[in-house]
Amino acid sequence: MSGTVRWGVLATGGIAATFTGDLLAMKDSGAEVVAVASRSESSAKVFAERFGIGRAYGSWAELVADDDVDVVYVATPHSAHREAAGLALRAGKHVLCEKAFTLNEREARELVDLARERGLFLMEAMWTYCNPLIRRMTELVRDGAIGEIRTVQADFGFAGTFGAEHRLRDPALGGGALLDLGVYPVSFAQLLLGEPDRVQADALLSPEGVDLNTGMLLGWDSGATALLSCSIVGDLPTVASVTGTAGRIDFPQGFFHPEHFVLHRPGREPEKVVTGPGPQGLSGMQYEAAEVTRALLAGEKESPLVPLEGSLAVMRTLDAVRDRVGVRYPADDLI
Repeated sequence: MSGTVRWGVLATGGIAATFTGDLLAMKDSGAEVVAVASRSESSAKVFAERFGIGRAYGSWAELVADDDVDVVYVATPHSAHREAAGLALRAGKHVLCEKAFTLNEREARELVDLARERGLFLMEAMWTYCNPLIRRMTELVRDGAIGEIRTVQADFGFAGTFGAEHRLRDPALGGGALLDLGVYPVSFAQLLLGEPDRVQADALLSPEGVDLNTGMLLGWDSGATALLSCSIVGDLPTVASVTGTAGRIDFPQGFFHPEHFVLHRPGREPEKVVTGPGPQGLSGMQYEAAEVTRALLAGEKESPLVPLEGSLAVMRTLDAVRDRVGVRYPADDLI
């Protein structure tokens, strides 16, 4: 691929709007948004008018059939990721798919196998991995700045009032804290340590059988551990910390899209690490958009920042956590 990467946005919710705004604000990025689709044509038209997008479709099929679309951004709830991303891949489109990647590892494996079979680019939209500060943190850890990792701590939660009809309470829609919020702490830990050798978990479940408040303890044969939590009934700090044998790195509230972190090492003053001011008014999703655009222009089939095997490993851990706490989705029973 050369020249301009032409994006199609599939779904018109809040996360789609944030991503599209960030993408359009990237000057000289080699990317443009040419179409948007929703299951409601009126919703697609409103979205298109808001962002100055030329084409608005009232079905996903019309979007993926558009010859001017190179890559589809799937912004549906995760219960529809398998269907939407699979539709795009089968139509020959590259795909950036929101996280959690799918409802379970089996569905994620189907998408990965399909993308590889068709020779198409596929990436989970784990924007945290593309953030310059997270990339700087991983460089410091790799270079031994804090020694060997011993403990990772991370949490993500807010206190919400969700009725039984809300998608976060519906097992069929992948409800609960884990896939919406817990994917961030799990992905953070596995970015640093890889797939755990042991998974323990406990949770408060809703009457419908989804997790409202979940604690996880992951263990590695190296001796490293990760203490992680997520909640939709408790306002957690949403911070993260990585402790090694020679120091510690602390991320403040909003660790998954940080503006700085603090490096602590014995005998030295704490060091605040920043990457310089980013574009004003953007959320941070521009970094993942830039990575997909870069990879496609380079002819790559997956991103080294968000490798597919890493996304599959995170899904296996999320599956294991659900198994430990007794959360099952109807999709788990499909063959």
